[in-house]
Amino acid sequence: MIRKLAGAALLLCSSAAFGQAFPASTVTLVVPNPPGGLVDTSARLVGEPLSRLLKQTVVVDNRPGGSGNIAYQMVARSKPDGYTLLTSYSAYHTGNPNLMKNLPWQPKDFTPVALLTVATNVVAVHPSLPVNNLKELIEYAKKNPGKINYASQGNGSLSHLGTELFKQLTNTEITHVPYKGSGQAIQDVLAGQVQLFITTPPSVMQHVQAGKLKALAIAGKNRHPMLPNVPTTAEAGLPGFELESWVGLFAPAATPPAVVTKLSEEVKRALEQPEAKQQAAGQGIELRYLPPEALNALVRKELDYWGKVIKTAKITLD
Repeated sequence: MIRKLAGAALLLCSSAAFGQAFPASTVTLVVPNPPGGLVDTSARLVGEPLSRLLKQTVVVDNRPGGSGNIAYQMVARSKPDGYTLLTSYSAYHTGNPNLMKNLPWQPKDFTPVALLTVATNVVAVHPSLPVNNLKELIEYAKKNPGKINYASQGNGSLSHLGTELFKQLTNTEITHVPYKGSGQAIQDVLAGQVQLFITTPPSVMQHVQAGKLKALAIAGKNRHPMLPNVPTTAEAGLPGFELESWVGLFAPAATPPAVVTKLSEEVKRALEQPEAKQQAAGQGIELRYLPPEALNALVRKELDYWGKVIKTAKITLD
């Protein structure tokens, strides 16, 4: 009994010492998307202040492709020491397990560190589309089934799943055009080759403000502070259509709890830094910290929710 207690005490002391020593080298934030857009922006927002707080270099490593699976698989197979972290996108984290039978990773392969950001989606259209509000968009889509094309940031992205949910709620037929990231998608939306894009503010806000796109609604409970004249979906006549993208930080499973706690606490401090708040406000992103337990609960909830949407839409990526 004494030996068991001594062993347990030694393990606790070793874990605590490891946590105090961390980090001793560069920390990498792996991003499953190309530069630009919500996920990459979120990683860079937290990366700079986190580097100062940890007193180590924090680098952002973009690994797009495979509907996020390249990055997810890479981090899942990384050494669980806290030095390689996944900047996870909500649609990939909770959508892909419902979309793919042969997924090369599972949610259990990761341990939550902290929620970083949340962005309410914007229903945006090209000015060539003869609609001025959400009701007119729905009416036009019903009268012209299949004639409206919608862009997504890729198969399985929230712009894909969210627009499929929009189609379910409005009983409309709109054609999906997937892209490899928001940068490619927005180019064709601005050119009018694709007419509809339901996405996060960083992708479209400057174009809406410049009059190059029309924002018809904010898919959330409240209006967006950077787009105060754009009604919510409920105000525009479609209650129940709310679409939030979130970005969270995850470590490989089996990462020592002391390291996860250290990272989570420093992320919280990083998100409280004035420059992070200023940059987020300018991008139309909400900084919203959640600790590991709360982020884990959010993942479980959305796995179930998006599973039902995906099953109804009969979407698969295999």
